Amino acid sequence: MQGSAYGASLAGGAFDLESFLKQPQTILRFLSWIFSIVVFATITAEGYINPITQANGKCMFNDNDSACSFGVGIGILAFLACVVFLLLDAYFPQISNAKERKYIVIGDLGFSAFWTFLWFICFCVLANQWSKTPDRTAVAADAARAVVAFSFFSIITWGLLSFFAYRRYQEGVTDFNEEYRDPANDHSSPYPAGPYPSSGPTGYQQSPFSHSSENPGDYQPPAY
Repeated sequence: MQGSAYGASLAGGAFDLESFLKQPQTILRFLSWIFSIVVFATITAEGYINPITQANGKCMFNDNDSACSFGVGIGILAFLACVVFLLLDAYFPQISNAKERKYIVIGDLGFSAFWTFLWFICFCVLANQWSKTPDRTAVAADAARAVVAFSFFSIITWGLLSFFAYRRYQEGVTDFNEEYRDPANDHSSPYPAGPYPSSGPTGYQQSPFSHSSENPGDYQPPAY
């Protein structure tokens, strides 16, 4: 059985686009990405009304500019976060260090949970301000309802992303501890010891040209 670390197989395999696109996290991130575009793009394009008696446009949510600004800010940041986490999800199986995977999963869990909370606040604020808007039959009424609806949908998608991130965190590392590194990608391990003995040479042999053992007085010149 192949080991895994934080919901993904150990590093070393090729990237499988089809499997990546079928993952629940990938589908939810795409949906969250689309919902965020609908929210901030709709408010930016149609969220401000210019009455004849006023020079500057007013937010369609009870003339509360803070409500529109809050929705736009949450939507843009959610859009950027989805792009970043999609890239991290694609690169995640190639990460050989289990600790790095752990940090990514914790970051995903914390951000997703926090953004679920912010989308809930955004939905409550926009729904409350829309209910207090005097003229809810204006041209921008459909746009306002769409913003409120997709804010609610974003709560669901980001909540599910938090759930999947928490489940990946619980899975942790199987068959390996957190110090696991893929041998194919780890260049920090020392080279194995060679088959040579660690001690110095024991069988030193005297040079055949050495005559230190002979008596210098026994030297005889060659006969001519």
